[in-house]
Amino acid sequence: MSQRSSSVQRPDTLAAHGGGKAYGTQGQRKRVFANYVEIKKYPEEDIYQYDVVVRPERGEFKKLPPPAYMRSVFDAAMVEYRQSKLNGIPMVYDSRKIAYAPKRICGSQEWLDLDISFNDDGNTEKYVIRLREAAVLNTSILTEFMTGRGNVSMGDIQAAINALDLAIGSVLHLEMVGFNRSFFTRAQSQRTSGGLELWSGFSFSIRPGVDHLYLNVNTAVTAMYTAGSLLEALTSIMNLKDASQLRGKLTVQTLREMGTFLRGLIMFVGHRGIKGRRKFAVRGTTSKSLDVESFDWEDPDRPGRPESITVAQYYQRRYNIKLSYPFLPGLVGRKNSVFPIEFCQIAENQRYRGHLDERQTADMVKFACQSPSSNMERIRKVLMQTNLGGQAVVKAFGLSLTNELAQVEARVLPAPTVDYANSSRDRSFVPHNGVWNMMGKMVLKPGPSLDYWAVLVLVNRQYMSDTSVRNFVTTLISACKQSGYTIKTSQPPIVYGSPHGDIPREMMLACKSIPLPPKTAPQLLLVILPSTNTQVYQSVKNYAYTTLGVHTQCMQSKHVQRPSMQYCANLCLKINAKLGGVNQRLSAGHMSKLLRKKPTLFLGCDVTHPGPGEQHKPSIASVVGSTDLDGTRYAATLIQLPSRQEMVDRLQEAFVRHLKLFYKAAGAKPLRIIFYRDGVSETQFAQVRDRELIELQRACASLQQGYKPEITFLAVLKRHNTRFFPMNRGDGDKNGNMIPGTIIDRSITMPGITDFYLFAHAAIQGTSRPTHYYVLHDDANFTADDIQQLTYHLCFTYAICTRSVSLVPPVYYAHRVADRARCHLVDMGVGFEEATESSSGHYGGVGTTIGGRSTAPGSVAAKIIKINNSLDESMYFM
Repeated sequence: MSQRSSSVQRPDTLAAHGGGKAYGTQGQRKRVFANYVEIKKYPEEDIYQYDVVVRPERGEFKKLPPPAYMRSVFDAAMVEYRQSKLNGIPMVYDSRKIAYAPKRICGSQEWLDLDISFNDDGNTEKYVIRLREAAVLNTSILTEFMTGRGNVSMGDIQAAINALDLAIGSVLHLEMVGFNRSFFTRAQSQRTSGGLELWSGFSFSIRPGVDHLYLNVNTAVTAMYTAGSLLEALTSIMNLKDASQLRGKLTVQTLREMGTFLRGLIMFVGHRGIKGRRKFAVRGTTSKSLDVESFDWEDPDRPGRPESITVAQYYQRRYNIKLSYPFLPGLVGRKNSVFPIEFCQIAENQRYRGHLDERQTADMVKFACQSPSSNMERIRKVLMQTNLGGQAVVKAFGLSLTNELAQVEARVLPAPTVDYANSSRDRSFVPHNGVWNMMGKMVLKPGPSLDYWAVLVLVNRQYMSDTSVRNFVTTLISACKQSGYTIKTSQPPIVYGSPHGDIPREMMLACKSIPLPPKTAPQLLLVILPSTNTQVYQSVKNYAYTTLGVHTQCMQSKHVQRPSMQYCANLCLKINAKLGGVNQRLSAGHMSKLLRKKPTLFLGCDVTHPGPGEQHKPSIASVVGSTDLDGTRYAATLIQLPSRQEMVDRLQEAFVRHLKLFYKAAGAKPLRIIFYRDGVSETQFAQVRDRELIELQRACASLQQGYKPEITFLAVLKRHNTRFFPMNRGDGDKNGNMIPGTIIDRSITMPGITDFYLFAHAAIQGTSRPTHYYVLHDDANFTADDIQQLTYHLCFTYAICTRSVSLVPPVYYAHRVADRARCHLVDMGVGFEEATESSSGHYGGVGTTIGGRSTAPGSVAAKIIKINNSLDESMYFM
């Protein structure tokens, strides 16, 4: 179907409630490649959805086995019954409880039972797979959604999309190791530290576009456990040469680290006392070493005479095996069975879901960093190798696709004019390729001069002399002067402290070293850190934000030894922003006039969740709001939420606060509010928009009867798999990426809604990723060009950069605030706790510990997290 056939396209203003699609017209037009393959044909007939129940021949699963195992059992049944009970009809399975078929296999009133004997590593298990029709999916709604006809939402078509994704995935699982919609291979993998290795692969997902259906294919990387000896892995984690050095190293902290690494991991255990290998999932570790951990055991040769023995003694007496490493704890499996670590092998193809440390993250970034041309070539190659369009199951589900990447229309928007202070030699300029520097420029509005400050050096004086610090301070003062910011106190106190000591005490001593007039508070602590150690950094920020109420500027010690004017100029931008200054703004052109025509409040919101294995930690919502007429200064509000909750509570309270702060600082009520909301999936758009729009409207009405400013609501998505590549060598930047200002709002965008992909930045390395913006509501009658240019131009106002940023600043600031919020929370590190205190398995009475204190989702009350009053209305988070 052609684009023109859509009845809801609007080339001018945005739809008031997000309905309809508007396109921009401004900028230089060009064609680009997208990592999308057009699906020439998709199902016209119904798809049948089935409930799937897999159970052992006897009993029930207490917990479903891992997805890979469930899929193997299901696939074995498909092979056995394909030509009999299934009548030659293929089925695709989500590895949990749902399957799909292109034709009816059984009805909704009957169960189809498939008995299967499954051989897993020499062990045969018998299962029953029960199938029953759960729904009939009308695929015609795909066409309705993509052409914008009818009242069809993304949620309405999700089941059909899932079925087609599984059809594609069923082919890829044969060649690669799959997790959801991503598939990886060990070929060309790379070892990293901590018993892990990095695998490369691809993500595949069906995406609806305007009038067409597409397959999105992108490169991907993931961390995997290195299969093999667990002893070697633990030795690697602790940076030891061999396992014998583990003796005496197992502190509470190292046990905690082991727990994070081991929790849920599938192991094989084998020794001469048992036949073959046993497989088990790790529940935790014993709380003591195996030569100390004891339990009551009844020797089969001496029945009726139970005795207390250690686990090490048990292996000696039961199997005639003397443990080589009895000083290590054991692993606890099902029914509290205990297995010595030295007998355990990590099973293959297991994905690591924990946090990567600094070194692992650096390795991951380097491993994933590929040029745009390399990534495009890899995508083309995997499309040719897999030949998805030629696969029988793909055809059976009515899909027909080529291996050619889609070409789409793009436009390159002009960059805005950026203003610095009138005294600057280069006062107003248009940045080239989104990058500039501070040479010849002075900050637009300097904050209060820095009079009362100190330097806290958390590095041994032996490695960093007082003279080195003084030289750095001199360079910093000089750089600030050139940038138009004044530091009056050129000889601040320098206080040395220990990064391993009492950080709050060290900070308090540094503050007390500052000569202060009565009723005057310190303005800043410049804190020199020994490394990028996050624990020390978080301790500094936590005490500064919550108790001390003093701005801190942290920096790494390596920058002190060789002071750089450029580095110091960057520090100057951060200090000026924190202390109340403005570094740059948009010039009084079209966008600036648009802002000043009606006082405009910019809001940004993001929700961040705890990482894997940290379910007891709360989620954090951050809301930021501008406080001036130019949209350059912001204040922040933090909301603590129950763990992993997507919807934000207490929003009305936060919105009221930001409306008041804007009025207080700008001297006017906002007549227009532009709200950029991150952290929302496409299937949640309507729910989040309706809920949060009401909260914002109620906040306005609570301040004054009849107060109804215009509200524009945009969802922001940064984590997606859409990429674009220049068609010609000269169309991109020097790295082969898209030029800043490139915007795509046609073909592969969301049907029926105004949305666009924007490259606002110049990528430093790798393949650049655009940000995806969706206009969900608009009272202001913005044209598509207005909202696209405004969003792009705002990316030049990020306070601490001399380059345009990839994400609109209200959301970027919300990200920073949420990240800093982790510093506010008491360390709730994931440790091990007692799993059982009673005899319940093969080794009764063993004191076992398993992963993580568990707090049920929703047990943490939503509340506003309070910042120290001295910092509360500032940009402390920069």
